[in-house]
Amino acid sequence: MLAALVLAPTLTCAWRKPSNQRDWAVDQSVLPRVDIRGELATIRNVRDFRYQSVDRYSPSWYDATYDLDKLESVWFLVEPFDGWGGTAAHTFVSFGFADGRFVSISVEIRKEKGEAFSALRGLLDEYELMYVIGDERDLLVLRTNFRRDDVYLYPMRASRAQMQQMFREMAARAEGLARRPEFYNTLTNTCTTNLVRHVNAIAPGRIPLRPGVLLPGYSDRLAWELGLIDTPLSFEEARRRFRVNERARRHAVDPAFSQRIRDRSAAPPAQPSTGGNSAPP
Repeated sequence: MLAALVLAPTLTCAWRKPSNQRDWAVDQSVLPRVDIRGELATIRNVRDFRYQSVDRYSPSWYDATYDLDKLESVWFLVEPFDGWGGTAAHTFVSFGFADGRFVSISVEIRKEKGEAFSALRGLLDEYELMYVIGDERDLLVLRTNFRRDDVYLYPMRASRAQMQQMFREMAARAEGLARRPEFYNTLTNTCTTNLVRHVNAIAPGRIPLRPGVLLPGYSDRLAWELGLIDTPLSFEEARRRFRVNERARRHAVDPAFSQRIRDRSAAPPAQPSTGGNSAPP
């Protein structure tokens, strides 16, 4: 009987195929589409929600064209989850352009209506994978202001050519998933493992397989140890400096949101963490 209970989920999922045709949660109902011609990347369906709570929001998407010759910075964001002993976190990246725009790319499970994340179900082909491409304010304010999770925004050390290649790699992967859906996997096809693949595609072997890859709560420490974070600070000092919660709450409706959260003078003294999510998105 026990063996049957263990095998049942696997047998149930054996026939499932990844699909883009399901009854999706509103915030993940629209896939980004990408067209890159030369140095111009046109992205349709950049998500730009305005939140009243975690579950109440005004849905909105827009189309935008980004000039990769004007790409100036790339940032690594880490959102640790409360209640996981520091091991679990969501990770994503933001790209900054000379015109002041910032666009974030977040690898996530694509939830159907009523679904919630389960690490076990994530091993059993229960969730599709999607790349959310969104306005930075959307992806950050959701986490800092409404989920009330800590969020760390780290500047990454990279040449412009490396930034451009990273953007191209991630944009192409987003477009590929719109054409050929895949399943998320809790161990092998996650937010952090995909980011690692993108970095290693640019610089083979730059990020070795370490606990910080499979346990993304440690991913920022791994990035610091590998010299990927552009800072002379110790890891503990960097965490204090690059935690953006107070600035994000203070400037949530500021048109210059992305600039304000990077300006330490725009924030009041840091407050202790209030805790947050108990599960990844």
